[in-house]
Amino acid sequence: MKPGSNPFRDSLVSGHFTVTAELTPPRGASFDSLTVAVKTVKPAVSAINLTDGAGARVRMSSAAAAAHVKQLGVEPILQVTCRDRNRIALQSDLLGGAAFGVRNVLVLTGDSVEAGDDPDAKPVFDLDSRQLIAALKKMSAESVTLSGSELTSAPDFFLGAADAPFEVADDWTPNGLQAKIDAGAEFIQTQYCFDMGVLERYMARLADHGLTESIYFLVGLGPLRSANGARWMRDNLWGTVMPDGIIRRLEASRDPRQEGISICAELLQEAKDISGVAGAHLMAPGLHNEIVETVKLAGIIR
Repeated sequence: MKPGSNPFRDSLVSGHFTVTAELTPPRGASFDSLTVAVKTVKPAVSAINLTDGAGARVRMSSAAAAAHVKQLGVEPILQVTCRDRNRIALQSDLLGGAAFGVRNVLVLTGDSVEAGDDPDAKPVFDLDSRQLIAALKKMSAESVTLSGSELTSAPDFFLGAADAPFEVADDWTPNGLQAKIDAGAEFIQTQYCFDMGVLERYMARLADHGLTESIYFLVGLGPLRSANGARWMRDNLWGTVMPDGIIRRLEASRDPRQEGISICAELLQEAKDISGVAGAHLMAPGLHNEIVETVKLAGIIR
């Protein structure tokens, strides 16, 4: 790792509990709404993720959004999916982002086109997430493309992958996560996990296999809007861990919005004490002020 060159990476290396947030690029050719969102969440985070066609819907490109976030003085994390582009386009887009100083990349498979608003689109999947991570690692380490063509200058990618904590069986081994680390992943951002017991047991199993020593693990959380919203997440977002007790707590509250902030802040405080957890990744579409309130309530803002 190269300390001093990447504030997001440096925060993780320092051992500070690092918070990131996810923003969706606008559905249009203007940065105005993105600028407002970035300036709102900036005080609460070390870096901001920019989604790449989330839900298989057309949005401004993650690379353009990430370059704009960089210009606003915030460290971006460029999300890239394998769904829409072949290996030539993927490498080209990420070199373009690197030229604007975008170094953090979260590599994802991507939602199925059937889930989006244009199901006639043709999925590509020329590379899977592990292959793309390996290609980007090679570009950084060897200054060559996947095909072996030499680059005039190498990017300095800090590579991430996705994961989803769950209640593991006694004979379970983290082969999938190990493969991503072997390919070159250096940090992990997970799907929503609102059960710290599940997270602690999952992290303990990763530690048993030595994985927590070789990767920075950020657990997915977020302030919740309502009991109905939490129930929808549980039923519709793959990998989401949502205990019934949280839904009941939101149902019983006279102010679900504030209760959702309190729940997330409490879970952030608990996550800080779980061995192997380096930070949290907050996902709450449209709830930018709530993200800031949550991080302040948890006492994480330095």
